[in-house]
Amino acid sequence: MKKFYFMLLTLFVLVTSVQVTTVDAATTDTNWLNTSKLTEGVISIQYEVPANKRTKLMITKDNSSYTYNLFSSNQSEVFPLQQGNGSYKVSVLENTTGNKYKVVYSDVVDLSLSNTNIVYLNSVQNIKWNSSDKAIQKAQQLTQGITTDEEKVKAIYNYIVKNVQYDYKLADSVSTDYIPNINNTLSNKKGICYDYSSLFAAMLRSVDIPTKLVMGNTSYVSEYHAWNEVLLNGKWVTIDTTVDAGLIKNKKTTELIKSSNKYTSAKFY
Repeated sequence: MKKFYFMLLTLFVLVTSVQVTTVDAATTDTNWLNTSKLTEGVISIQYEVPANKRTKLMITKDNSSYTYNLFSSNQSEVFPLQQGNGSYKVSVLENTTGNKYKVVYSDVVDLSLSNTNIVYLNSVQNIKWNSSDKAIQKAQQLTQGITTDEEKVKAIYNYIVKNVQYDYKLADSVSTDYIPNINNTLSNKKGICYDYSSLFAAMLRSVDIPTKLVMGNTSYVSEYHAWNEVLLNGKWVTIDTTVDAGLIKNKKTTELIKSSNKYTSAKFY
C-alpha cells in the first residue's frame, strides 16, 4: 500500500514538476494531433514514440497542466479536455535529461461545448473501453431492463464492491507508468484504487452515465487515493468503490454516496 501511495504521489509530482524547453521546429507537422472528436471533448494523439525516449503529452489550460506518458506500444491514444471550454495548449514532449523535456510538437485547440459533461462519456487513456470488452458487456448485462440512471449505478456498484478485492501485491509492486486495464480487473477480480475507479467509470460511461475518475486525498484512507464522481439527477456525487469493497469484506455497512467534504481532489479525468 505504501508503495502504491508513493506511485500515485509521484504521478502527481511529475505532472507539476516537468521542466520544458521549446524548439522552433515543433509545429511543422499537424498529423500528430487529431481533433475529429473535439465536439465530444477529446483529442487523439498519433505519434510514433521512440523506443528509447521517455515521451509525454502535456495539456495546459489557464496555467493548469495535465501530463500523460506516451508509449511506443500505442501509436494512437485519446485524451480528455476536462477543464471546461476555452483554449488548450497541447504539446508532445521528449525527455532530454533528468526531469527536463523538450517540445517536439505543439498546437492550440479551442473547445466550445454546449454541455461539458459529454467529456466524461469517452474512452480515454486511463479509462479505456469499447463495446467488445468483457467489462462493458457485463455492464450491459447488469443494466438490462433498468430504466433509471440511479438504478444502473447501483447495479454496477453492487457488482464491483462485492466481486473485486483490493490487490495488495499489485500495490506493492506497481510502476509509476501503470495504466488500468478494465478487463484484467474484471477477470482477476482484483485491483488497486486506480483499477476500481477506472472500471467503475468505464462501465458507467458505457451506459451513458457521465463519470469522472478522481485522484486526491480522503479521510477514509491515509494514502493518495482514486475514486469516482458520478452525474446523478443533475448533480455530481462521490462514490468510492475501493473503500466500500473493503467495508463489505469486513462485514460493515456502506453507503452508495459519500460525503464530498471527506474528499479533496487534485486531478480528475
